[in-house]
Amino acid sequence: MRTVPAKRDAFGQEIWAFLHGGVPYEIVERDDGLITTAKSVGGYFASFRHWPMRQKIAMRFVEGQRILDVGCGAGRVSLYLQEKGVRVTGIDSSPLAIKTCRKRGVKDARLLAFEDIRRLRKDRFDTVVMFGNNFGLFGSRARAKTLLKRLAKITNNRAVILAESLNPYQTDNPVHLRYQSLNRRRGRMPGQIRIRVRFQEYVGPWFDYLLVSPREMRTLLRGTGWKVRHIIRDTSPIYVAVIEKVPDVHH
Repeated sequence: MRTVPAKRDAFGQEIWAFLHGGVPYEIVERDDGLITTAKSVGGYFASFRHWPMRQKIAMRFVEGQRILDVGCGAGRVSLYLQEKGVRVTGIDSSPLAIKTCRKRGVKDARLLAFEDIRRLRKDRFDTVVMFGNNFGLFGSRARAKTLLKRLAKITNNRAVILAESLNPYQTDNPVHLRYQSLNRRRGRMPGQIRIRVRFQEYVGPWFDYLLVSPREMRTLLRGTGWKVRHIIRDTSPIYVAVIEKVPDVHH
C-alpha cells in the first residue's frame, strides 16, 4: 500500500492515542464484512521481555550492523536494536506511526511505503525485520516476487530477512474457511485477505495482506534471490521464517 493520507491514517491515530494515554483497540474490517477487534495496540509498544518467544528467538539471527525494520509501527523493534548499538532504519506507510517512532527515540524513522524500498540505497542492509505478521505486506503472489527482488538489491550478499506470518490453514473457523474458498474461486491465494483499519472517525484505505503457510512461503521465494533457512514456531499458528540470501553464482 502507498503512504496513507493523514485524514485516513486510522492505524497511526490509534498508535498516537495510546502514546498519549489512551486505550484504543485495533479494529480490522475484511472485505467480506467480517469485523474483528484484534488486540490492544499496546503490543506495538511492548518491551523485549513481553515479546512472543518466537520473536525473541528470531533476534538471535540478526546479522550485521545495518537493519531495516519494515512496518515499524510504534518502533519497538527499532528501539530494541538501537539499544544494542546497531543502525536501524524504520519504515512505515503511516505518518503518525513515524511521528510516534521519532517521539519515542527512533533515530532513523522514515515515511516510506514498502513498495517504494527501491528508493533506499543498494547493498545497504544486513538484516530486514518484518515482525507483526508483516510478511503480509507483500500483498499477493506477484507483488511478493517483485518486492523480494527489490529487497535483494538493497541488501548485502549475506543478508537475512526475519519474516513473521500466520499460517491461514491452522483454523477450523467456517468464516475463514469460506473466505479461503472465495479467494480460490477468484484466483487469489487462499490467505490473501483484503482489509482496512478503523479508529473512531478514521477509516483507513483497503489493502491486501498476505498470510501464507511455510510451504507457500518457500514457493514464493523461488527465483527471487532468497530461500528459507529456518522456521521458528511456537504454540500458535504464527511463525517466524529466517530467510537467507541465495549466493549469486555469477559473481
